[in-house]
Amino acid sequence: MVTQHHSSALSAPAVSAAYPMAKPGYGKRSAPGQQPRTRDDFALLPTRERYVAGFVDHLPDGAAMSIKHLAKQLPLYGQQAISTALNALSVAGHLRRVRCAVGSGDETRWAFRTFWSRTARDNEWWTTYLATETAARTAAPAERPAASAPPAPAPVAVPQQRTAPEPTPDPAPAPEKPAPATTPAARTAPPTAPPAAPSPAYRGLAELGRKDIRLALSADDCTALEPHAAKWLTRGVTTDYLIAALTAGLPAQVDCPPRFVRRRLTDKIPPQLPDEPTPPGTPTPRLLMECTDCGRPGPPEALPDGLCRPCRATHSAGSRPSPDPTEIAAVKAHMANLRDLLKAP
Repeated sequence: MVTQHHSSALSAPAVSAAYPMAKPGYGKRSAPGQQPRTRDDFALLPTRERYVAGFVDHLPDGAAMSIKHLAKQLPLYGQQAISTALNALSVAGHLRRVRCAVGSGDETRWAFRTFWSRTARDNEWWTTYLATETAARTAAPAERPAASAPPAPAPVAVPQQRTAPEPTPDPAPAPEKPAPATTPAARTAPPTAPPAAPSPAYRGLAELGRKDIRLALSADDCTALEPHAAKWLTRGVTTDYLIAALTAGLPAQVDCPPRFVRRRLTDKIPPQLPDEPTPPGTPTPRLLMECTDCGRPGPPEALPDGLCRPCRATHSAGSRPSPDPTEIAAVKAHMANLRDLLKAP
């Protein structure tokens, strides 16, 4: 039997006017057909999930939905707690994370969105909604793709060295000792070949350490992993997507960054997109759902509750009621009182 939580100790904070918005085409998307907002929304959820859900529900469409952004605005909980709460909201039927390809040709990029519904939906509803033409049209906005990252500066060729001018013949009589002949090697040095520009796959791997120090790779590591990363780019993804996929949901400690990155490059490689553009009149492809926890992509029917099979098993095994912050505060106050009593003479 589900217990309702009517405590008003943790009302969702107001959305700050400075809350960051995602790039055009990204961020939060409201699902259609939601019931009007009431004070009893999310009453069946635990305190933490109700707190996070109330905040997300008041965010405007297009707001950033990353765990870091949410944790900055919800000081009561850290990133791990926010991640766990989002998983629970996904299981409860309030949100689904999706990705879709926008643009065409060389401008094709992946857009990541979080569909949100104040009204809880079951798996059949989400699967049907994400498979319809309406959802596909919603996920393919008319705005132009955001400008991609500026290309790496082209290597500057080393200018040819200047040579000393050839000695002009003296009109006077020839000297007694002829001047030594200057060899061609001494006169002109061959131009130095410009260094080869790193490939996009190599640059993406090199940027991992700057995004998160836990994935810092050496030059040899980047060279060894470059073929694996290049396979991602041949499937229509960008370097930004590669970096985001490899740095999402990292554990607290990564013992061996090269082995960890190699495993993710193998396990999370995106699906192969068709080489040729879709002919006119062909139905729009469905959205690709992501696991709310680990980001693994897949069709909606393969991710019930918005979670892949391993994450769903972990969530089911570790699901237990979250402690009420008011109860935690009461316990801390009681312990502080006991310590004061022990100090008294």
